[in-house]
This record gives sequence, C-alpha cells and structure tokens, in this order.
Amino acid sequence: MSDEKRTDPVTGLETTGHTWDGIEELNTPLPRWWLWVFYGCIVWGIIYVILFPAWPLVTGATGGVLGWSTRGQVADEIAAVDEANAPMYAALVDTDPAEIEADPNLHGFAVNAGASIFATYCSQCHGSGAAGAVGYPNLLDDDWLWGGTLEDVIYTVNHGIRNEDDPDARWSQMPAFGELLTAGEISTLVAHVQAMGEGTDPLSGEGGQIYADNCASCHGDDGTGDRFVGAPNLVDAIWLYGGDTATLTETIRNARFGVMPPWGERLDEAEVRAVAIYVHGLGGGEQPAAE
Repeated sequence: MSDEKRTDPVTGLETTGHTWDGIEELNTPLPRWWLWVFYGCIVWGIIYVILFPAWPLVTGATGGVLGWSTRGQVADEIAAVDEANAPMYAALVDTDPAEIEADPNLHGFAVNAGASIFATYCSQCHGSGAAGAVGYPNLLDDDWLWGGTLEDVIYTVNHGIRNEDDPDARWSQMPAFGELLTAGEISTLVAHVQAMGEGTDPLSGEGGQIYADNCASCHGDDGTGDRFVGAPNLVDAIWLYGGDTATLTETIRNARFGVMPPWGERLDEAEVRAVAIYVHGLGGGEQPAAE
C-alpha cells in the first residue's frame, strides 16, 4: 500500500494514494448534479426543522415556528365536518323522534351517523354486526327487554340499565332462587322453562306450580315477560345467557345482573338519537302501540 498520489494516465484523474495489490484508487469526483441535490437536501432539512416539529424531547418535540402538527390538522378537519353537519344534528334534536323517519334526508343522516357512533361506543359489547354475545342482547332481532319503540330505545341509550351513575336508569333485579328453592325444585323449574319454549302451558304440572309461585309475577302467566321491568319472554326460544340446562340452572340459582352505562352522559342528545335510530332500524323498527 502506498500513500503517494499521482495522476492516472488513462483517466487523467488524480489517485488517492491508496494501492492494494497493485490496484490504485482513483479520486473520482461526485457528479455535480448529485452534489447539488445533496446540498439542497441539507438546506431543506435545516428549513424543515425550523418551521415544523422535528427534534424529539423528553415529553414532546420542538414545535417549529409555524406551530403546525398532524393532530392540529386532524382537529381542523373534524371541526370542519362538525360545522357542515351542525344543521342536521340540530334538526335531529328539534324534530319529534316519531317524525324523523318521514324525512328521508334526516333519517338517512341519522342512520349513517348512528352507525358510526355504534361502531365507536357499542360494538365492543353488542358486536360489530350488532348480533350480541352471551349477556349482551342481539340487536338484530325484534326481541326487546325494555321495549323496542324509538322512544324506548332512546331512553335506554340515554340512561342505561342497572347502573349506579344515572338515577333514571332502567332497573330490575331477579332474585337468586338458590336461596329460596331446593335443588330439586330448581331442576324441575329448569325443565319446565325449557318445555315452555316448546309450547308447554306455563302453568301446567309440578313445574307450572313452581313457576306460578315464583316467576309469573314478572314473566307473566303466559311466560311472555314484562317489558316494564325488563323480564324476558321465556317462550320465544331467545336466550340472553343461554337456554341449556346448565346455563338456566345457573341463571335461576344465582340470577343475572347485566349493566349498561348511561350514554347520555357521554353523547349529546343528537348523537343519542342518531344511534337509537340506527339500532331501532336494526331491530325491525317496532312502532308504538296504537292508542
């Protein structure tokens, strides 16, 4: 290896003076266009770190003299959308719920807005497709524990069920019959409730007597339930927790106590109405009883 620099006779370029195994390294200059691009990038980088957020710090980053941020950009875009939608949200609040469906534009807006709200706040429990799960109602059928009219759904969304945050929450409590009935009576009642779903008279036989004494006051003599207290229909073969023997035994012995939060504390009135309209449509659009 030699450090002697010389001019290469073939290319006319100066060597670096480095030689390996008789091979000399040429000091070939970088293309001028590449150098200008490189210098331009350096200048652009300096300007960028001055104008925009760039250097990470302990709890954030340098803000840049322009004060721009992606969060701020998103906030501006959201504000613009909210401003554009404000008249429709105002109309949702000002229009009687029963009359919203008669306005195709307002109803369509409510359904689309409600679907977005549902995906954000409700799908975690009721599923992205609203088919529910064990302990969380299926919102696609027309079986409503607390009533399926639009007004009923709005109330349920607003105040929730069996929560301690809203004094107007829907509330009921099934007794734990394991403290009131013997194991044999519970077993007889389980078999009887299963048979009711297959058409057996709710008040017939030994199971019917146990049912009449302990269950009919809430679920009705005919077993169709009572929406006023959220008592399920026991003859439609739709089960919130399951209709097999083990699950029904657990339900009767220890009771259930499902809780829904009051969304009226987190959503404004227009958002509550929008998601209620969306859910109401999923469940078949049950109408108020004719007076």
